[in-house]
Parts: sequence; C-alpha cells; structure tokens
Amino acid sequence: MIIEAALYPRHSMPQRLKPSSPTSESNDLRNAGLKVTLPRLKILDILADGSARHMSAEDIYKKLLESNEDIGLATVYRVLTQFEAAGLVTRHHFEGGMAVFELNQGVHHDHIVCVDCGHVEEFVDGGIEERQDAVAKRLGFEISDHSLILYGHCRRLSCPEKRHK
Repeated sequence: MIIEAALYPRHSMPQRLKPSSPTSESNDLRNAGLKVTLPRLKILDILADGSARHMSAEDIYKKLLESNEDIGLATVYRVLTQFEAAGLVTRHHFEGGMAVFELNQGVHHDHIVCVDCGHVEEFVDGGIEERQDAVAKRLGFEISDHSLILYGHCRRLSCPEKRHK
C-alpha cells in the first residue's frame, strides 16, 4: 500500500456540480475566472460526460478527434493546466506516471488502482478519514489537504491482465 499526501483540499473543497448544459458550462468557466472559448467548452464537456472519470490529455484529444474538433494536443494540455489552476479539475499521477484528470465535483474521495490493468475505483470510507484525523491530532497536525491512493491487484474477471497469469 502506498499513501500519497497532496492535492485534496480536505474540508474546504468548493462545491462543483456536473455541468449539464452549455450555459452552465459557460458559467462554470466564468466563475473560475476563465474566458469562455470553444476549446475550453469542448474539453469541459468531455470531462463532464461521465463515460470516464479519469482521463489523460491524450484521451481527451482522441475524443476531440473523434468528434472532428480542430483542437490540438498542445491546446488540450494548456486548457487542462488552466482548469487545474482554477480548481475545475484535479490532476492525479497513478501507477505508470501518466497524469490523468478528473472533474472537481467538490466531493472528497480516495482511489484504489489495479497495478496490472490500471483500473481505478473511487471510494469514500469514514473510518479511514477518522483514523487519519486521529493520527494527525496525535502527531500535532491539523490536516488541510490529502490524497490517498491504494495500489493492488483487481479481482475483476474482465481485467485484461488476468488472462496472462
């Protein structure tokens, strides 16, 4: 088990709702202090569509190509960096080191990642949160941010790596 401490605003995460229309997406961008542009709207729409919670810049770029959008990979990286700075997305570096992004919906959760196939599950466990608070208190800390990522071997029958074992 590996525990990474970083990135999650623990008690002060801004509430983010899943964008559901171009108007709400435009408002999300404006509220984050960003100018509304077509590339930003398209990338936000891809992140919000819900088909994959954790997407790399390359995954987003492929989706843009599939929908015949003329937005370059460099623009995708730049927009994701702007979204991260504005608090619209969270960047993760799971096993393998590739950065993936997820829409910041304002709800804290942790992750468990299969080291064989890369499958990611999100979870919330009040007992883990309480234990972290107790450890911090015992050591004289108040937790402001954290990220918990567990690594293991998934037991999904559909794990593509199961066939090789």
